[in-house]
Amino acid sequence: MANEVNKLKTTIRSEFGKGSARRARRAGQVPAVLYGHHTEPRHLLLDTLEFAAVLRAHGTNSLLTLDIEGEEQLALPKQIDVHPLTRVIEHTDLLVVRKGEKVTVEIPVTLTGEAAPGTLVTQDADVIEVEVDATEIPEGFEISVEDAEAGTQITASEIALPSGATLVSDPELLIVNIIEAPSEADLEAEEEEAPEGEAAEDAAHEAEQAAEES
Repeated sequence: MANEVNKLKTTIRSEFGKGSARRARRAGQVPAVLYGHHTEPRHLLLDTLEFAAVLRAHGTNSLLTLDIEGEEQLALPKQIDVHPLTRVIEHTDLLVVRKGEKVTVEIPVTLTGEAAPGTLVTQDADVIEVEVDATEIPEGFEISVEDAEAGTQITASEIALPSGATLVSDPELLIVNIIEAPSEADLEAEEEEAPEGEAAEDAAHEAEQAAEES
């Protein structure tokens, strides 16, 4: 749960621009902007390793207790920018929250267990959106598909939410769909049909080109 204390010491950022942001990252700090509740945005620096450790332990919906030069402020990560190659956190937007306040967040959904033999399990959605107390955000939801038969479908409305939380996503949002696994004969038939389908597409394309040229 996100109500665990994740204290992060911060410093107020006094320099701006790409150059200062690069220097901050080289020094092991993440540039951050804290905003919300009609307050002026505050530009901060977080310790990269400490912030990354909190996210690894509790997810991107981690409730943070920021120490801003002796002043404590609750906040939630709103956006986290990560370098695509190095996976280093480059910047984050933080949202001011207050105890007792409800927030809307996306919660990851994972599957557990093994469905009945001869079935194929597909997960159509891996997150659902809920409104929940900022201090009681669940890290994730688990759905068991143990021994589930073909034809089983699980929607967002069937996920058990914690007390006080409400579903924001469409209740009919399909999360899990379980069908009969294709047989070897089915797979072979698909492979045989594929070249014919490709040939038909090529022929149609050539016909279109000929029509345009004429």
